[in-house]
Amino acid sequence: MRRQRAPHVLIIVQNLPVPLDRRVWLECQALKAAGYEVSVICPKGPGDPAYAELDGVHLYKYAPPRQAEGALGFAWEFAYCWVRTAWLSLKVRRRARFDVIQACNPPDTYWALALPWKAAGVRFVFDHHDLNPEVYRSRFGEPTGFVGKLQLAVLEWLERRTFRTADRVISTNTSYQDIAVRRGGVPRGHTTVVRSGPDTTKMRPVHTDDTVRRGGEHLVAYLGIMGPQDGVDGVLEAANRIVHEHGRTDFRFVLLGFGDCLEDLKRQSTELGLDDYVEFTGRVGPEQITRYLSAASIGLSPDPLSPLNDVSTMNKTMEYMAYALPVVAYRLTETVVSGGDCAVYVEPGDSAGLADAVVALADDPARRGELGAAGRRRAEQVLDWRPQAEAYVSVYDGLTGFESAGPFPDGPPAAGGSTDQWGNPLVDLTDDGALRAFASARMMAPGAEPAPSAS
Repeated sequence: MRRQRAPHVLIIVQNLPVPLDRRVWLECQALKAAGYEVSVICPKGPGDPAYAELDGVHLYKYAPPRQAEGALGFAWEFAYCWVRTAWLSLKVRRRARFDVIQACNPPDTYWALALPWKAAGVRFVFDHHDLNPEVYRSRFGEPTGFVGKLQLAVLEWLERRTFRTADRVISTNTSYQDIAVRRGGVPRGHTTVVRSGPDTTKMRPVHTDDTVRRGGEHLVAYLGIMGPQDGVDGVLEAANRIVHEHGRTDFRFVLLGFGDCLEDLKRQSTELGLDDYVEFTGRVGPEQITRYLSAASIGLSPDPLSPLNDVSTMNKTMEYMAYALPVVAYRLTETVVSGGDCAVYVEPGDSAGLADAVVALADDPARRGELGAAGRRRAEQVLDWRPQAEAYVSVYDGLTGFESAGPFPDGPPAAGGSTDQWGNPLVDLTDDGALRAFASARMMAPGAEPAPSAS
């Protein structure tokens, strides 16, 4: 007999606050829409309260630790977050008994918190976001000394323990799923692929004005975390070549996001003489993302080839496509799976080729229209979050025996002429010709007056 009481899912995140972690927030919304009760434990973002209820999701947050440096610093960070999370799990339990814990990595330490809860009848789901051994190899190379080999061995051991403790594993792509089976010993039937697809009913292009471009004819955008493995310095190298070697002062570059390398990137921009052409926004919200990606001519995915990046799905690539933004990317295995034929690919490490591809695409509006429109359709038809949400919720339905309501209603994209929640006029997605024209020119809404030039 199947259970009818709504199960309570506790989701643990250490890497980002929620709802800033877009994947986790979509998971929360999918579970809520399907009838589950949902609580989250995560670090605080700036100004966040210790507890809040947002859209029916209970958010429990702790003050984040100071930025870690070195092995001891990371060990302290992991221990601090683990203890704070364990304490908050007791607080969640006092409010309402939970049936499942979902841990999202990094790090691979929360199997040790799941174990005592499993003894009390709670199930454990591992949402596999990152390959921590590959993160280590990508940052530091294959270790040769004793200390490095020990650090990598610890990461591999933690990963194995996480896989073996989990009742179910959720993988972000088939490459990660294969690792769970091959390296983690997880039965394939206990793994489910749930890609971090965009919710294309919310992530959609709008008509905006020229002020976002800061007077440049072409705005080139980067969206995402700015860490050592993300290759954001490659955006600045491309910008330097485009501005100073090609002599193209009609370009502007916007870097949306934050991370460990942000201050270093700002210094690099100054040293290269690019401050008049590069904008760093820092942390951005949905409205800023919508306006910038709708105004941009090209989205960049500069992730360098590494053991981690080659098999990881890059959310930014799919998000560019959701906004009908043509993509230039390095040819990595999972990036090609996401982009298909809707992106321009450059061989990994060819920074000059990356810059040249950006210039060539900027100078070819018809090609931009083709790629942008095709990317939007691929985002809607192949990458959209709704079928991923169904796969995600099915993991919990199968694990708990709950007859859920299902995560998303079906419905066509909104027609043109309406506005988004911030008042921006929406691009008409029902008209292929209008979509191609928008992707080609990033046009303002019909009848809008152009903004004065910033030059």
